[in-house]
Amino acid sequence: MEFAWLLLFVALGGLRGARGLQEVDVFPSRGGDIRDFTVAARWVYVVTGDYLYQLNHSLGLLHSLTQRGEYMASSIRFNRASEGGTSTFSVNTLAPLVERNLLFTCGALNSGYCETLNLTDITQIISGEDFELSPFVPKGISVGFVVDVNGKSYILAAAEGMNETRFGDYPKKSRIRLHNTHDGQVGKLLSAIDGRDSPEIVAHAHGVQFVDGFQIKSTIFIFSNLNYDAPKVRLLWFASKTSKTETLRSLRGATLVCCEGGKARQRLVSSSVIPGDQPVLWAGIFTDHDVTITELAVYDVSPPTEAVTYTDPDFGFKQEPWKGDVPITLRPRRVLLRHRFMTSVLAVKLNNWLIVFIGTGDGQLLKLTVDAKLQAQCLSVIWKAPDDRRVFPKMHLDPVGRKHVFVAVRDKLMRVPVSQCVQHSSLQSCWNARDPYCGWCGALTRCSFEDECPSSLWLSVPDDLSQRRMLSHSFQEDAEGKITLVVFTHLKRGGAPANFSCRFDSSVGVLGGLGYKYPECTCLLPPVIAGLRVSVTLSLGEVDVTEELNLLNCSGITGAPTPLLCSQCLAAGCGWSNGACTWTRSGALNMSICQGLQTGVDSLPEIFNITPSEMSFYGKNNAVLTGRNLGHVIGVRLQGHLDCSAKEASVRRNTGASLTFHIPAGDKGRVEVCLLLPDGGCHGNASLTYLSAPVCASISPDTTWASGKRRMNITVSNLKFVNEVIHSHTDERSLQFESLAADRDPFSSTVTLRVANHTLACPTAIRYLPEPQFTDFISAPAADHLRLTIEKKSDELQMAPEDLRVKGVQGGEDYDCVITKIERSSGTDFITCVIQISSDAEITAVKIMYGSQTKVLTHFDYLKLLLLLLVVPLIVGTGVGVYCWQKRSLTARMNNLIEVLEMDIRNDIRQGFVDMQTEDSDLIENVGAIPFLDYKHFAAKIFFPEGGSLMTACLKDISQDPRKMEKQDDGCGRLAQLLREPLFLTSMVHTLEEQKSFTIQHKCTVASVLTVALHRDLGYLTEVMEQLLRAAMEQPSNGQHKMVLRRTQSIVEKVLTNWMSICLYGFLRESAGQHLYFLVSALTQQIAKGPVDSVTEKALYTLSEDWLLWQAQDFTAVKLQAVFMVGGDGQLSEPLEVEALSCDTVDQVKLKILAVFKAKFGFAYNIPLRDIRLELEQGPGVFVALEEVDRSSEVIGEVTMLNTLRHYKVPAKVTVKVLSTGCHPPLVSQSSVKDDQNFSVKYFHLIDPDVCEDQGMNPERKKLKLKEVHLTKLLSTKVAVHSYVVNLFRGIWGVGPGKAPPAIKHFFDFLDGQAARMKIADPEVLHIWKTNSLPLRFWVNILKNPQFVFDMDKSDHLDGCLSVIAQAFMDSFSLTDTKLGKHAPTNKLLYAKDIPQFKQEVKAYYNCVREQQPITTAEFKDFLLEESRKHDNEFNEPAALRELYKFIHQYFTEIEQKLEHSGAPAELKEQLKQVKNQFDGQKSCSWD
Repeated sequence: MEFAWLLLFVALGGLRGARGLQEVDVFPSRGGDIRDFTVAARWVYVVTGDYLYQLNHSLGLLHSLTQRGEYMASSIRFNRASEGGTSTFSVNTLAPLVERNLLFTCGALNSGYCETLNLTDITQIISGEDFELSPFVPKGISVGFVVDVNGKSYILAAAEGMNETRFGDYPKKSRIRLHNTHDGQVGKLLSAIDGRDSPEIVAHAHGVQFVDGFQIKSTIFIFSNLNYDAPKVRLLWFASKTSKTETLRSLRGATLVCCEGGKARQRLVSSSVIPGDQPVLWAGIFTDHDVTITELAVYDVSPPTEAVTYTDPDFGFKQEPWKGDVPITLRPRRVLLRHRFMTSVLAVKLNNWLIVFIGTGDGQLLKLTVDAKLQAQCLSVIWKAPDDRRVFPKMHLDPVGRKHVFVAVRDKLMRVPVSQCVQHSSLQSCWNARDPYCGWCGALTRCSFEDECPSSLWLSVPDDLSQRRMLSHSFQEDAEGKITLVVFTHLKRGGAPANFSCRFDSSVGVLGGLGYKYPECTCLLPPVIAGLRVSVTLSLGEVDVTEELNLLNCSGITGAPTPLLCSQCLAAGCGWSNGACTWTRSGALNMSICQGLQTGVDSLPEIFNITPSEMSFYGKNNAVLTGRNLGHVIGVRLQGHLDCSAKEASVRRNTGASLTFHIPAGDKGRVEVCLLLPDGGCHGNASLTYLSAPVCASISPDTTWASGKRRMNITVSNLKFVNEVIHSHTDERSLQFESLAADRDPFSSTVTLRVANHTLACPTAIRYLPEPQFTDFISAPAADHLRLTIEKKSDELQMAPEDLRVKGVQGGEDYDCVITKIERSSGTDFITCVIQISSDAEITAVKIMYGSQTKVLTHFDYLKLLLLLLVVPLIVGTGVGVYCWQKRSLTARMNNLIEVLEMDIRNDIRQGFVDMQTEDSDLIENVGAIPFLDYKHFAAKIFFPEGGSLMTACLKDISQDPRKMEKQDDGCGRLAQLLREPLFLTSMVHTLEEQKSFTIQHKCTVASVLTVALHRDLGYLTEVMEQLLRAAMEQPSNGQHKMVLRRTQSIVEKVLTNWMSICLYGFLRESAGQHLYFLVSALTQQIAKGPVDSVTEKALYTLSEDWLLWQAQDFTAVKLQAVFMVGGDGQLSEPLEVEALSCDTVDQVKLKILAVFKAKFGFAYNIPLRDIRLELEQGPGVFVALEEVDRSSEVIGEVTMLNTLRHYKVPAKVTVKVLSTGCHPPLVSQSSVKDDQNFSVKYFHLIDPDVCEDQGMNPERKKLKLKEVHLTKLLSTKVAVHSYVVNLFRGIWGVGPGKAPPAIKHFFDFLDGQAARMKIADPEVLHIWKTNSLPLRFWVNILKNPQFVFDMDKSDHLDGCLSVIAQAFMDSFSLTDTKLGKHAPTNKLLYAKDIPQFKQEVKAYYNCVREQQPITTAEFKDFLLEESRKHDNEFNEPAALRELYKFIHQYFTEIEQKLEHSGAPAELKEQLKQVKNQFDGQKSCSWD
């Protein structure tokens, strides 16, 4: 169980992600659960039942001290023993004294016992003695801490059951004492004596439990529970006086009452002082006899200042009278939270915020954000255990950095980060977290803690967390009717001072600002406001925040005064007065004024029931909600009390009376549910409860036979949440748990539980063993029955009677045999069973059934068996003799012919086997800097893959002033403005696609120039693209939903390709691009490891059968020493060792030398290959030129073989000189043979030409070569590059604890919404849509064309290999399982065994993206705006506009008619004519 919990903890609590998430450090202790822990100086001290640990602040173990040993009563000594020992020192008080470097530990050992340890090293025990400072019972409860009394340090010990004498009776009264901390004090170490007296505070009655205590300045606070008579919570104050006696006599008391307006909570669970000055604020968790119902309240516990004589009714100084004064009553200043089973609390001040960390009984650590008015704002879960493990009542803040909380759960101590700021990748995301710890650092351009952002602007959340937008706006109307737009930023400035400014851009030009002063700015609006698009940019130092506003006419928002109309009015920046929407004259917007209005709707959705109503925190798929009026419901919203944000789930199937949806993952606790309508309203009321996840503890038995079907017991908590049980060796699923069949044994199979979209591992693996072997049976008569004894070979299966069914066969009938026992002896198991049949019956056979198998044992007729053994050998011997006589002569003639062929094939097969077994993936040693193309050239290759003049024209010429260019192109400017009209743009696209003469190539061109033209406004491009996609999906001709987005047959599909490329360029650069480059480099190196035919480019090592060089001859590795000529005086460089092959041509050797040069020095040898020549050293100072072709070259017919190192008989370790023909004229004048137009016809390398030749001239090349023998080379290459393929694939579809890129999340959510809108319930349609839009449309294009991403050339051979990988990539997204046979293409077979695993990962990826927190519209607009801003000056927009106008001009009449039919306003049609006139009349925008 512990191991299972630890496995789940790694997945849940110990999260660490690619974005650098801070991890949860864990210390798993030994010797029982944690009894107490404390933090002092740089160390953490943890005590369990058997050990005391000293840890550093990262929970690394420094020292441990066993608490077991032997107590020597005679000498009052405790001798520790590493093993055994009859005594245990049960520590219940840890009191560090940092000033004197001491740690006091007290508890129970025989009676009371204390030790003084070195604070730096707890293994250094300074002293130990019998002393009852804390309860001497092992589970006694106490509070002990160091206090300062008049400049002296004492240990204040408040403990129940303190004994007056060591051997006295055990009184159940509690006492408070002050104990010395060193021998120099009166009474020596740990004494409570003060002069001649022993002062103490005594509880007047039994049943007092001390909970917490601390000292603030000169006041000591003690909190306790009184469990007698009427239970109550008491607070005691002590003032630091001149002595122990005076300090204890200063006792004052109060009673804490919790809480108002409900049932009284008379028991304190945990408490924490709130840091700060006066008043002294304190937080406590209260409960009653039902410990699951708890409340968190804040009190002012400042001590009373009036000087009065006080006698406490519950506590007295020594033997003072019991009757006393009535304590004052303290009531909460605020009840912060009512929540299930809170167990611990820690309060931290952060600027104006109060952050309260809360532990719970079901294993969660909550973070509650409270404002300066003590109003709870936001509750989040920062850690959770997989099961219901109670959090220890005490928590500590890590004093080093103050960014972690120490939390104990059973036997584990954890260091949990207070926040994960780094996971927020944008300013919007950082702000949306509503976490006071996190802010946007201008200098670092990331979300960070404030102390991580020195000397820079730090933007954080406002003091009011109810704000849901970073920027809000409103209108003000003056007496003259002029409308002013007021924009307010809800970003709080921190850190270094920063300038504040505003800019208002609109569709009619830049609006004049009336002024700005942080946090607001204003501008005057033009007379016509409705439909005006305004882009507001607020600049705070180096940070720009932009908001796109579509302004509405407040007076035009009319209708019945419903809450929806009111909220729409306020959201538009207008005011609400007298039941109508008006221009706001003054005051702030307040949505609360919309509450209480009549809805005006009689058929709002209602919720009757949700099944299930309980689920694990992983969520639940296909939950069913029943109710009334559900027809228009588009989503389900779930929100817990004080949750920072709500979760929403889309509707998957809706019948009107019921609907299904996936309950998303959440945090433990109750959430409220309502139903979303298209107008944004949420109606209905129900609740769901998230509980702990199932935890798999054990599987019994843990062995099975290979055929499976053994019944197994699996111990799982919360079993009702398990959907299915999964074995690692098969794709089969099962919930009724039986072992599944396997095709091999022995081996181990891990078992995981499927819970919603997650899999949870079981700690026990199932071992698959061979089938049981039953050998014989014996029947023996008894009084009224027949007893059978079955013999079985002993094994590790440990079969039990319930695993077996036995039947005896007599006279053709089966009789049940009841198993009575199974006995095990050396080597044999004996299974005894009883048949209720006549004792003289003869059993001829026994049927043994287990799992799905049936074994039959029979008795043999030994006489027939003997006769059979005699006759069969005689017949076989005769036949064999005749056969051997006929075969002998034939074998003699064939042996010589077959032997050579057999040897050749054997060698080839063996070599292929060796390659596969010895192949490794350590190919890449040094690839240098990755040569990424800049964004402009990457996008240009995507937009215009054919290249050409249009691509060149659309790229910005850096020598041309873009502002000057825009001024001279008035026609282009008008066209750009016209394109911002969605009705025109969509009408134009539809018109062009309806023309028969408008080809696929034209569609791609229009899509790309349109992308360039709108690149500065990606938000608008996205809106139009989605509008066109909806129209394409919903058109009646598109009945085959699975074919949508399959091919680029429309303009919008090409726009989608371009849009994905724009949005994913950053992800490509930061993540997947590196994996792609490594894969391409590994493929290139692997191909070069073996022979490569210089003429055809075919290679021995490849992934593509079409490019396999199966005709290759034998070759050997040759190591060369390459030296370079330096300068013109003949000076040589240091040699480079180059690995070449004996079959390499001279040009291939050159390429390998240059590759080694680049790998060593990090830059290329900047001389073209044709200008490089090689000279071979044949003696001291004697060099011979190496040429591709010379007079010594071999000629077959009219075809010449290229020279190789074998041709020149180049030995290993020989020196080869590298020269440039520009500096060193060649020994023999020769141009490159590859310049010959007939190169592939006139020359050959490793593949023999198809000409007749004497068979005896070159027998090496005439050996029989079989292509199928060399197919193992494909597998060798796959093994070599497999890790790079896997890394690339998982880099593409892996998200983890991080998030999918914003564009992917946004577009997948768009597709989900479109499917819901079209009422498409088939999940395969959605899967195919997502696959067609992302992997097929973007990633395959990148996989097959790395030259789009990197500055590199792609050979045809490399293209063939990448096509194989791309095919495997797309097969991973397929929903169909293709059965492959021996005739299947090798590119399919190569990755056949990997595809199932890849498919599971793809499904998990799609599920992960779907379950990811939705990206808000504002966040995505910020993302698109940032992408536009980054590449603002990359493209020549007028060139794209001119190209686009060619098509508008060609189909001008048709576009005009389409606008007419669409009901376009006259102004829009007039704009189109003005564009035409401008283009026709200006040469600057001529399209000829």
